[in-house]
Amino acid sequence: MAGGPAGAGGAAGAGGAARVVLDAMGGDHGPAATVPGALAARREHAVHVLLVGRADEIDEELRRHGGVGELEVQHADDVIPMAERGSNAAFQSKSSLMVGCELARREGAAFVSAGSTGAVVTCAVRAFGRREGVLRPALAVALPALSGFTVLVDAGGTADPSAEMVAQFATLGAEYARSVLGVADPSVGLLSIGAEPGKGNRLVRDAARLLPETPVRFHGNVEGHDVLAGTVDVVVTDGFTGNVVLKNIEGCVRTTLGLVARAGTVDAGPLEAVARLYAADTHGGAALLGLTGTVVVAHGSSSAAAVTRACVVARDLAAEGQWATGPGP
Repeated sequence: MAGGPAGAGGAAGAGGAARVVLDAMGGDHGPAATVPGALAARREHAVHVLLVGRADEIDEELRRHGGVGELEVQHADDVIPMAERGSNAAFQSKSSLMVGCELARREGAAFVSAGSTGAVVTCAVRAFGRREGVLRPALAVALPALSGFTVLVDAGGTADPSAEMVAQFATLGAEYARSVLGVADPSVGLLSIGAEPGKGNRLVRDAARLLPETPVRFHGNVEGHDVLAGTVDVVVTDGFTGNVVLKNIEGCVRTTLGLVARAGTVDAGPLEAVARLYAADTHGGAALLGLTGTVVVAHGSSSAAAVTRACVVARDLAAEGQWATGPGP
């Protein structure tokens, strides 16, 4: 999620929506970021957060931030390392990630983790299960564009999908744009190296043949410069390419605005406002589409502010309800 779309369900969430289960050990900074982030989500946004992880480390951070007794804590012995690609994560049943996913499923709560994306996806699929007909889940991020937002999907969930999966990602992304962003009839573009039909690698060409048969308004191929131009409402690609695109955008925004600021031609205030639109502290993370529950994957390097935002996003997405639990594509 980026910028403002998560707010679509904000009022309902604040009024008593299911709580958020947070993997307190996930991410590069662990409890040092997740605990203050969860406390801020509770204090500033009325999000009911339950922390899962090593209780002694969590309690130490709660004391440090004056939050003893303020949040629920569920102990979990193990921590899945950030280097874990995912294949073994679901078998570590005592990890904060797996315990958290199972707890969220049982209680109908949303789940948030800044842990290894592959591990989060693996554990979430095992705990929540895929929606009927969904081959693989996909990560969706709503990026500020020249007009509204553009949904980028898959942003890192499945690095090597089949063409059938990519076509299904388009359906999931369009559904997300309708339900969360309020786009009545979203257009979908397939990311390629040229807008002309037939351009792209084998995966893109095969997906392009399938997309006209899906229940989406298929625009055709789009290129990298179209992602933020508002050319289409949804840009669909494989998870490897999508993650590279996302991080390239984040880096380009920081670098470009830094160069403009160095030139001294524009006041720093407006530049900082633009930079924040694309920062993890603002968008909070990506929604994992195609499951029977709400899962948000935060950036591995998430700060406390980014964790706070991810918790708010998860709460608001859970309030939407239908997009996460409705019939499969």
